[in-house]
Amino acid sequence: MTQTITDLQILLNRLDGKGYPAYKDIRGRYLCGDFTLFIDHVQGDPYAAPSRFRVRLPMQIAKFPTSTRNSPTRLTALADFLARTFADKVRYISNSTINVGSGKSGIIRMPQPGQEILVRSSIIINAGYVEARFTVGLPAKGRRILGHRAAAILCRDIPQIVHATLHYDNLNLLDLNSYLNTAQDAEALRSQLDELGLVAFVVDGSILPRASGVDDRPLVGRKIVRFRSPERLQVEVTLPNAGRIVGMGIPKGVTLIVGGGYHGKSTLLSALERGVYNHIPHDGRELVVTEPSAVKIRAEDGRRIEGVDIRPFINDLPNRADASTFRTDNASGSTSQAANIIEALEVGAKLLLLDEDTCATNLLIRDARMQALVEKSGEPITPFVDRVRQLADTYHVSTILVLGGSGDYFDVADTVIRLDKYQPYEVTTHAKLVAERHPTGRQVEASPEWPTPSSVRIPIADSLDPRKGKREVNIKGRALRSVLFGREEIDLSLVSQLVDEGQVQAIGQALNYARQQVMDTDKTVAEIVSEVMAAVNKTGLDVLDNRQMGGYVLFRPYELAAALNRLRTLRVRHDS
Repeated sequence: MTQTITDLQILLNRLDGKGYPAYKDIRGRYLCGDFTLFIDHVQGDPYAAPSRFRVRLPMQIAKFPTSTRNSPTRLTALADFLARTFADKVRYISNSTINVGSGKSGIIRMPQPGQEILVRSSIIINAGYVEARFTVGLPAKGRRILGHRAAAILCRDIPQIVHATLHYDNLNLLDLNSYLNTAQDAEALRSQLDELGLVAFVVDGSILPRASGVDDRPLVGRKIVRFRSPERLQVEVTLPNAGRIVGMGIPKGVTLIVGGGYHGKSTLLSALERGVYNHIPHDGRELVVTEPSAVKIRAEDGRRIEGVDIRPFINDLPNRADASTFRTDNASGSTSQAANIIEALEVGAKLLLLDEDTCATNLLIRDARMQALVEKSGEPITPFVDRVRQLADTYHVSTILVLGGSGDYFDVADTVIRLDKYQPYEVTTHAKLVAERHPTGRQVEASPEWPTPSSVRIPIADSLDPRKGKREVNIKGRALRSVLFGREEIDLSLVSQLVDEGQVQAIGQALNYARQQVMDTDKTVAEIVSEVMAAVNKTGLDVLDNRQMGGYVLFRPYELAAALNRLRTLRVRHDS
């Protein structure tokens, strides 16, 4: 016999006052008018992780037109918009009701999205239905069930939320269309970068500064300086919805962003590193787009490195350490940055983003005076300045580098952009004249050829162990800081292109999926990452977990590889 929401209400009223474990009786599915309520997991204690719920509304009831979901980009934007709408309504209802009880009693929650439009497991949309996933702290006083309060939440509040947020006709359609069109235009713009010979684009009028270091919303106020493209880098593009737009195109090759301190160099680079994602309307960076494989590179003192060939940058190490399969539990700034570059290239990065403020100086440059004092035979480091042209010319890997302290890169740059009072100026010709008039006298220290890798890295599945105590799988995301994987904590705090906590949670599960389903004796890091991404893109984020979870957000292959490489138990073997 099919249970209804009335049956649930009767059951909850009957459970009032009983011990908290009796809540287990409500697991199951219930018909609630035009939607179905699923109670997938019931918490064992009012202080435990909240209970997991889903609601599923048939598409013939939800009535979302095909035009809102007729491409992957529009479908993602639609789901993202619904997640925001649902989360806002949930927060409003939770804040407007008196939270009486112990622990998380009465709290309804769906993860609140940030400024990026991302694939999320909290909203599932297909031809048959719309599904929303959320959690509820089932109410209790002490450890006694507040059944009447639970009935009000599940049988009154939840239907109200569903009616307001999952029916097309009840939404703010102007806002929805703005989301769909904004995402579609950004994706169309990004798809044109390659044929235009660009790696990034910033539309005129963009607002790049953020509200604060902990608030990613746009800066507001009269002192805002909107972006204006320099004439010699202006590019005109036509988009499906915005029509003709004009902005700054950053060409492929080696680009320097220079200027004095506090003039907006790092702000521009930060916008570019987030330009791999689509953004919500009114973010200020809606049409700031970047080559999808762009990876931010920095020094990362103390990270572990496992079997990485860092010879393009560091070789002839003391104590006969093998730089072709370099290992360390405590990397220096230069070795960590070298490994970060090689690992990004290993999984297909075609654009590197660097800011000298977060880089190891000795890996960026060795000037003529230092070369004269410390001869090359006594220096194992080949600075990035002597490899960046090889990356561009031979491997078609572009670089955007923020600089304020060294002009040695003028000799190898294709494009130089100066930021002055937050406005960009194209100064390539001037920079080249400066380089001619003030030669540095430094010698190129790189070999003519990029060292050919002698082997590939093949991760060993047994080195990934998600167990902890009695738990066969113990994986938790900790904000944007780290993944707890078994007994190990993977530090992701300096992996700056992670933008949503749900990405961190999903990456933890993806590592376990890779261990169980993908890794074998022959697959390289790149092949493992590629297969995991293919499975997620084909089946969705649910492929990562046998539970139907609502807190996962799609990640990029580069951040998945970064997590794998930072797992301190990781072991690899090398196969030539």
